Amino acid sequence: MKKQNRTAEIVKVSYRGIGVNLVLVLFKAVVGFASHSISVLLDAVNNLSDALSSVITIIGTKLAGKAPDKKHPYGHGRVEYVTASVIAILVLFAGLTALKESAEKIIHPGAASYTAVSLLILAAGVAAKVFLGKYFQKKGRMLNSDSLTASGTDALFDAVISFATLVAAALNLIFGWKLEGILGVLISVFILKAGVEILRDTISHIIGVRADEALTKKLKRALCQYPEIRGAYDLMLHSYGPERYFGSVHVEVADDMTMREFDALNREVVADIYAEFGVLLTIGIYAANTSHSRARRIKKAVREEVAKYPLLMQMHGFYYDEKRKLVSFDVVYDFRMEKPDDVVKKLRADLKKRFPRCRFNINLDSDFSE
Repeated sequence: MKKQNRTAEIVKVSYRGIGVNLVLVLFKAVVGFASHSISVLLDAVNNLSDALSSVITIIGTKLAGKAPDKKHPYGHGRVEYVTASVIAILVLFAGLTALKESAEKIIHPGAASYTAVSLLILAAGVAAKVFLGKYFQKKGRMLNSDSLTASGTDALFDAVISFATLVAAALNLIFGWKLEGILGVLISVFILKAGVEILRDTISHIIGVRADEALTKKLKRALCQYPEIRGAYDLMLHSYGPERYFGSVHVEVADDMTMREFDALNREVVADIYAEFGVLLTIGIYAANTSHSRARRIKKAVREEVAKYPLLMQMHGFYYDEKRKLVSFDVVYDFRMEKPDDVVKKLRADLKKRFPRCRFNINLDSDFSE
């Protein structure tokens, strides 16, 4: 989906969410004031915050869609993460306010009175929130929009909260039980939990999170479809907003390939990957020994030594330079490994015992996408 279409669709979905939430705010506010119910009024405030969140989503999406400029050559896509953080702070503020009001209601309970009509309005609100939540989640997955997906999850939580409010109202109408303050505290906890989760996720995106595993696997499979490429390694992707990636990768090719041949391959691969995935790649080279029996024997020994360390996940980029007696390769270590540098020193020492005349250049790679 083109960037302009994605932005327009997110804005359209957000407008629909605003419309539904404002209708819910109106009806719940009427019920809340008429019945003197703090939980219904808090539910209305929660719907109002959801409408405001959709407004912020629209603003953020439009800003994120701005073209790159001299100060921001990678575009403005990360604005979406900033606006999501603002939404999280608003949700947390609403949760704290709700908690304060609910605590006061427990200390000084008031009389609430409901009618069958008010219960019907609350039930319709639950159904509307379930529909809105499913709709937002579906569109969020289609458009790769974290903001819409999070809004959908939040709406489904709201449906649970609204259902609890409905149950409390029904119990008050039938049995006269006063659960307003207690239910308000529970609603506040749900709101605070949602705010913390949204803030945590958006901060993680701003800091930099691991690339999506499904995407990295598809990219590597696509790279290895070219007959000249024997393997794809060290894939690193940097996100500058949803669906805006820059990255680098090493590909293994035969050591007798000419620079002219690799240049032609590189241009073809970069264009194809960008057309299919929207990822702009910079490609580096690992040369593979094509016809050297000693290189094959050393490579086999290296694999045997690396296999002794369960947290060394992979060995790649092997090359043996007969003239300089230099062996080069990379190892990928699991983040759970303690003191990986010490492991590499031990690995180098063990290989040196097996091949005293050789020097070993071992590069330590983090587990970015393996």
